[in-house]
Amino acid sequence: MPYPDEPLGFIVVDVARLFRQRFEAALGEAGLGVTPGEARALYHVVTYGPVRQTLLAGRLAVEPMTLVGYLDRLEKAGLVVRAPDPDDRRAKLVSATAAADALYPKVRAIALTVRGEATAGLEPEAVDRLRATLSAMRRNLDGPAGAGIGPAAGETP
Repeated sequence: MPYPDEPLGFIVVDVARLFRQRFEAALGEAGLGVTPGEARALYHVVTYGPVRQTLLAGRLAVEPMTLVGYLDRLEKAGLVVRAPDPDDRRAKLVSATAAADALYPKVRAIALTVRGEATAGLEPEAVDRLRATLSAMRRNLDGPAGAGIGPAAGETP
């Protein structure tokens, strides 16, 4: 039952939780061997190329130790490699492998199916407006000192 005065934050959190649960179930049913968090990490690495671990943790809005767990499992599966950053040997660059490039379209197809379920009955224009609105809200909340969870300036989401 909808509540006309339900706080927007509650709705956003509930939708995110349900989206993640549905995505996790679909990934499990597909037997791809990746969790939603690992899939998100894979998305950023495949889409944006080699990225520093610290920047990736910020983009995913996870603690560095959480990201290390994701990357350990992805590396063990042969989907990513970590190497010293030539510009700063203390930093690690994460890159996708050919196996990740082959797996990612399957993960993306699952994500698109779940998104289709979530947006069933909505006009494409409404989905576009929702994406733009949520992106603007993310920018507002991320602020100049934020973790930079969205794509870096100049990157296409």
